[in-house]
Amino acid sequence: MKKMKNNIFKILLGLVFISTLNIGCTSDLDTEPLIELSLEELLSQDPKAVEGILSRLYGSFALSGADGPESSDISDNAGESPFLRGIVNLQDFAADGMKNRWGDNGLDQLTTTSDWTPENKFFRYLYNRIFFTVPQCNNLLAILPNVDVENKEVITSEVRFIRALAYYYLIDVFGKGVLATEENYGQTDPLPEASRQELFDYVEAELLAIEPLLSSENTYGRATKGAAQMLLAKLYLNAEVYTGTAKYAEAATYANKVITEGNYTLVNNYVSLFSADNNTSSEIIFPLIADSQVSQSYGNTTYIVNGNLSSDTMPLAEFGATDGWAGHRATKAWYGLYGDLATSTDDRAKLFWTEGHNYEMDDYKEWTDGYPSVKFRNTNVSGSSLASSFSSTDFPLFRLADAYLMYAECAIRDASGTDKGTALGYVNDVRTRSHASTVSSGDLTLDFIIDERGRELNLEGHRRTDLIRFGMFTGSSYIWPWKGGVKNGASIPSTYNVYPIPSSALQANPNLSQNPGY
Repeated sequence: MKKMKNNIFKILLGLVFISTLNIGCTSDLDTEPLIELSLEELLSQDPKAVEGILSRLYGSFALSGADGPESSDISDNAGESPFLRGIVNLQDFAADGMKNRWGDNGLDQLTTTSDWTPENKFFRYLYNRIFFTVPQCNNLLAILPNVDVENKEVITSEVRFIRALAYYYLIDVFGKGVLATEENYGQTDPLPEASRQELFDYVEAELLAIEPLLSSENTYGRATKGAAQMLLAKLYLNAEVYTGTAKYAEAATYANKVITEGNYTLVNNYVSLFSADNNTSSEIIFPLIADSQVSQSYGNTTYIVNGNLSSDTMPLAEFGATDGWAGHRATKAWYGLYGDLATSTDDRAKLFWTEGHNYEMDDYKEWTDGYPSVKFRNTNVSGSSLASSFSSTDFPLFRLADAYLMYAECAIRDASGTDKGTALGYVNDVRTRSHASTVSSGDLTLDFIIDERGRELNLEGHRRTDLIRFGMFTGSSYIWPWKGGVKNGASIPSTYNVYPIPSSALQANPNLSQNPGY
């Protein structure tokens, strides 16, 4: 597994020269390649180069650019703008469990869910990353029919998955945008606005088409049948939010496919999922790969590991780091879910640094208010490891425990085809793995499942989406520390269930309109 992981990045680094292909974010979705050798000519001369190009597309979710951590594929800050960093910022720091203390303009408004505007650069970063990845995929998809490469059908399906994943975040975060595909690749006129329903229908159709074509072998770091099934389950789980029509039965069907058809198993050690050698995990379905030597980035798990550490209160080397950025702490909305941390038997409750820190977050800009999360670390679970400035821990974007909890939620919502006894077994499998007490059928309520998702999945890029699905993100039915910019929490408007379309995107395409309320 480790060798395969390193080989992926050797290929990627060997293809740095293609990084200028079709870089268009909000203003230009189909620029011509800026290299003398066209992509079609390259693949005609060297069909094996497609593997490196594909690796480069996968890398667009974790890396800032092909020339190391100071380089950027888009005209935005290389450190702040990577895709994964955007997912963490917009999904976790805008939700209840995590806060950032740096006070950066834009990030400060995210962490306090207040004063959101279309000028916020952190919204622009994710939008631009989406529309870097999509045209890169379109570029390759437009060429593949004309060249002879091995496993063309599978490779084409992987590229379509990568594009669908980028569009999933557009649907979830911004609610609308443009639908750029290989079919309209090269069009010079601004593309028309696509609604959330149109984008949903497109991603659904793409995933249904490629799911039977993708490999059923669990090739680490690449999209497989299980990854497509997982993304379909997530799309359907949130369908009522996205389209107004619930599709919990479909979500359960595809979560069940992941569970019963994929060769995935829950690992025994929860911490191993978030450690530097997690590439050996039998639970991770689709990771975003990191390596401290050959894929350095300030936007992969380095952001999570270093951001939760500070030498002022913590021993950095214990978590495999040499740098602590003193930025992120959890709030009681997360660690409070475990009860008394000192007496809890739940392994997940032990993943907070409490020494020298206060339980209450009286000031979100004060490092010692709130508990840093040490869920992610840069140490190996098995064998020794050396501390480094960058993380080698892969980000488990999709993993089996999430499929278990999705199935359970669908059963609680009485989705057809589900079985509550099976759901109870899945929930208890997840809890037993972490030495948490088992629960009974009477405990399986929606209130329980949203809390269990927080206990199991916080800081993995799902929390904001989950809270919106449960009707808990906006309004005042559920408040958390610093929601609405108030220490004890305050109501926020329903407008905030989607982010504003960045002003730069509106300026680049007059067909786009702003989301209501911004």
